[in-house]
Amino acid sequence: MSSIRIAIIGGGPAGLTLARLLQINNISCTVFELDTEAFSRDQGGTVDLHARGGQLALKHAGLTDEFKKYARPEGEVMKLVKFDGRVVFDENMEGNARPEQYADRPEIDRMNLQQLLLQSLKPGTVVWAKKLQFVENSSTDPGRYNLQFEDSREEGFDLVVGADGAWSKVRSYLTDQQPYYSGVTAIELWATHFNKKHQWLSDFVGAGSCFMFAEGRAIQCQKLGNNSIRVYAGVRQPESWLEDCGIDWSEPDTARKELVEQYYADCGDDLKGALLDANDKLVPRKMWMLPVGYRWKSDAGVTLIGDAAHLMTPYAGVGVNLAMVDSLDLATAIIGCDGDGAKIPGAIRAFEDKMLTRAEQFAKRTYKGLIGHFSADGCEEMLERLKGR
Repeated sequence: MSSIRIAIIGGGPAGLTLARLLQINNISCTVFELDTEAFSRDQGGTVDLHARGGQLALKHAGLTDEFKKYARPEGEVMKLVKFDGRVVFDENMEGNARPEQYADRPEIDRMNLQQLLLQSLKPGTVVWAKKLQFVENSSTDPGRYNLQFEDSREEGFDLVVGADGAWSKVRSYLTDQQPYYSGVTAIELWATHFNKKHQWLSDFVGAGSCFMFAEGRAIQCQKLGNNSIRVYAGVRQPESWLEDCGIDWSEPDTARKELVEQYYADCGDDLKGALLDANDKLVPRKMWMLPVGYRWKSDAGVTLIGDAAHLMTPYAGVGVNLAMVDSLDLATAIIGCDGDGAKIPGAIRAFEDKMLTRAEQFAKRTYKGLIGHFSADGCEEMLERLKGR
């Protein structure tokens, strides 16, 4: 067993993947997670894992077979609709499906991804209901770090990894940089039990995802494997829009109607129908991001992965894949230290340089997607990309 004591803050895809990769290499670690228990909180919609992204990390983690049990290749199917309702691209149509050898990004529900990662860990690896307040240097044990939680204190770690998302408390140890508003707010709408309550919506969306992009607004629909659909109505509006727009978001039925009337009135009937039909839950979400190319001064034993390191909007669909590759690269760096704590600072610096260089490339792509998806020719840009694939 390793003599390096490692704390991972956050039990999302990044933190759990890192823990699994370390454990199968006989390196112990503890994951401290804010949630009170597994599956106590919705994990979001569905995510496509790329062959050189999340799938690669799962391969190294020995979880490819488990992933295939949950993966949904049919979730890759894409449909693109103009704001006026014209369907300009649809892989659901007979003859439009891509050859199987190009179907390399199967979807997996985020809840299922969490489940397969959690089940792969040794019992007791994840400590639940741990709300981190701050990280600090040990005053009695130089070179080690202490963690102050809301209800306890854990001391003497050689390495603290922040996998604690957008509002990372670990990031606050390294830098004052906080996420800023991206200019877009999304209204997340749920349709549950679509086979019983939302068959029309299911038929409209198709087997995978359905998109509409236009000036200042977008609609994205995703079919999950749990008999539900998520519809996201995105609008380019000021940060205070949720509070100032006059829509009462605590009244979902009237809020959906007012959203459609005020921002999607000229859209095709099917698109308006999708927003109105997804009527089981409404969740307003401001989209946040860290600056493109953002970096921090490397620390000897504290680092970040995933959204904590490089938060992006979802408009390139790379967040989870980047997070899991971060975990793979960091695990490789730690394994290379051979249990020698003195090697950690150099390994962290090398890891961060590689990770942040890669993140910057994808952050630029994501920012381009953020601009493009909410532009007048966003649909045409996406159509060219879909034809190219």
